[in-house]
Amino acid sequence: MTTQEIANRLVELCRKGDFENALTDLYSNDAVSIEPSASHDFEKETKGLDAIKVKGEKWNSMVEKMNSVTVSDPLIGGNSFVCTMRLDVIMKERGQMDMTELCVYSVKDGKIVAEQFFV
Repeated sequence: MTTQEIANRLVELCRKGDFENALTDLYSNDAVSIEPSASHDFEKETKGLDAIKVKGEKWNSMVEKMNSVTVSDPLIGGNSFVCTMRLDVIMKERGQMDMTELCVYSVKDGKIVAEQFFV
C-alpha cells in the first residue's frame, strides 16, 4: 500500500472508532508510538505492535463512553502523513474530556512504523 492508501484507510477506520483493526491491518510489528508526554497512565514511548495494542486496551478500559471521534482528511508528505483527531469522551474516573491532537505517522514498506501525537 502507498502512503496515501494507508493514510486514507487509517482515517476511515478511526472515523468508525475501529482503532484495533487500524493497528492490526496497518502497523508494522516494530512500530513506535510517542505520546506528547509521559503520564501516570502511559509512558512517553511505546515500542512494538503488541505493546501498542496493550496501550490501546488500557485506554479503552478507562473510557466510559465515546461521544464522538472526528478525524481530518490526511495530508501526505513523502513517506509521512498527518491528520487531526478530536475525541469527545467520558472517562470513568475523570469525567468528560474533549481533546484534539495532531497525529503524525511515518510509513515504511507499506506499514506505519511510527506515530506521534501533539497537543
